[in-house]
Amino acid sequence: MNVENGNPVSYWLNLNKEKTAKLNDFIGSEIKLAWTGNINCINCGKSIRKTYGQGFCYDCFRDSPSAAPCIVRPEICEAHLGKGRDPEWEEKHHNQPHKVYLAQTSSIKVGVTRSTQIPTRWIDQGAWRAIVIAETPYRALAGKLEVELKQYISDRTDWRKMLIDDRGDENITEMIDDLCAFLPEDLAKYCVEKDLMTFKYPVSNYPAKVKSIKLEDVKEIKEKLTGIRGQYLYFNESNVINLRKYSGYEVELTT
Repeated sequence: MNVENGNPVSYWLNLNKEKTAKLNDFIGSEIKLAWTGNINCINCGKSIRKTYGQGFCYDCFRDSPSAAPCIVRPEICEAHLGKGRDPEWEEKHHNQPHKVYLAQTSSIKVGVTRSTQIPTRWIDQGAWRAIVIAETPYRALAGKLEVELKQYISDRTDWRKMLIDDRGDENITEMIDDLCAFLPEDLAKYCVEKDLMTFKYPVSNYPAKVKSIKLEDVKEIKEKLTGIRGQYLYFNESNVINLRKYSGYEVELTT
């Protein structure tokens, strides 16, 4: 889904290369998502039986720069050295300014993203507030900074707590000075002061519990759409599906 920050966040579902549907408009109404059984690699487009990573065929998962190990482990990125699966792609995407941030979904997590991906990255994670704590000139340096901070704070999101809007009681702004103080001097110099951003999601009513729907099991969902947060859709309030997990799946939307 494509996103746009607002009050609340707006979501568009990519139906094909030329058409999208604004999902906010369907909240409160019954919709049907039906998987046709077809899956295509999001990189090369060929028909496949299963996906690797988030929507890749095996060959693209093995060879594509957008599925390289440094996507998950930015500290091993070699873009700044002119290396990588595709040095031209790496130069465009990874040898660029990156930000290290704190995002609060329930508990606070640390993460890394390209500067141009803020605030999209935070919205995709379902954060209700987030803040940049450091800026670096390229990806590997941001990754090294994140590795240091992971000694003190998690880089994981508890998706269940996020979806019930369990916000925890941690103070995100009070953590910044403490975390930067933990960093070695050569990394601490990249710490910056930035404004805290907050987000509101189009969710009619947060449930006490959620149940994940697996499209490969049910094949079809025909229920009332009651909210959207991160890359999850809520149906009948408590049933949820992570659409990003089904990147490459051919799905028909009926309203």
